[in-house]
Amino acid sequence: MTTTSISEATPAERPVRRARINLRRQLTGFAYTIPTLVFIVVFFLTPLVLVAKMSLSKYGLLTGDEGINFPRNYVSIWRNPLFWPSVWFTVQYTVLVTVMLLGLGLGLALLVQTVTRWSAFLRTVFLLPVSLGLAAASLLAYGFYSPAIGPISPPLEALGLIDNPIAFLGTSLAALLSTTFLVVWKFAGFYMLVLTVGLQGIPDDVHEAAALDGASSWQNFLHITLPLLRPSLSLATILCVTGSLLAFDQFFILTKGAPDNTTVTAVQVIYREAFQRQNLGTAAALSILVLIVLVLINILQFRFLRGTERD
Repeated sequence: MTTTSISEATPAERPVRRARINLRRQLTGFAYTIPTLVFIVVFFLTPLVLVAKMSLSKYGLLTGDEGINFPRNYVSIWRNPLFWPSVWFTVQYTVLVTVMLLGLGLGLALLVQTVTRWSAFLRTVFLLPVSLGLAAASLLAYGFYSPAIGPISPPLEALGLIDNPIAFLGTSLAALLSTTFLVVWKFAGFYMLVLTVGLQGIPDDVHEAAALDGASSWQNFLHITLPLLRPSLSLATILCVTGSLLAFDQFFILTKGAPDNTTVTAVQVIYREAFQRQNLGTAAALSILVLIVLVLINILQFRFLRGTERD
């Protein structure tokens, strides 16, 4: 049985046929979303519900669910001696990494945005560290920073410039800066790519018109490039802040919280509660708290960045 088009149908049949076509299109679109919905339900919503339930219970790693004990898991978070130091350290790390990554990423984007014979080579070089996993990069950095096998201290000692090997991870400040250097080295190319796309979306006519009006290069950058680049900067800021607040691999491999638990992040506290103290209930409660904080921070960032964009 063949179906006639809407134009071939009688005036009385056209609304019905149009409704059927619209329904068919909606069902087709919904069918395409089913795999994504299944993925979200299985790998996000279901674990989230289980973690929320676990946070309300006394849940041991080996003993399992031992019954509801709300609100003990949430109250115990504030009594954890590592909680507030880990929050402060995570905030310090987030601010430092965000400023350095955005600044360097923007500088690299400005460097490679023009099409020259070296631009493709430079983009490739800057993007190469991105292809390396964070755990693998952290292991490489651990060897690089090692006083025994690292390539920095032995030549300097041989030249008499230093008496003892440099302790890149010996103090909390040195460990913070060394880990920040690793993260910036690895992810600067990614943020360069994000901001390069934003820069290439700015019409050349705008810059040319500003130059004809007598604007200097700095004025052009400050009053034209930055405002038009704000959407890309917003995306980069949100990604950077979220990733930094969830830092784990680099500190777990490089410092394990040393020295004296001064380089412990919030996610490391969750790990210790779950797998060292075997208290999954408290770890789940802390995970829910971190999730709520992340959602609130992202909402504030969206509102602030959208407000500045309107201005």
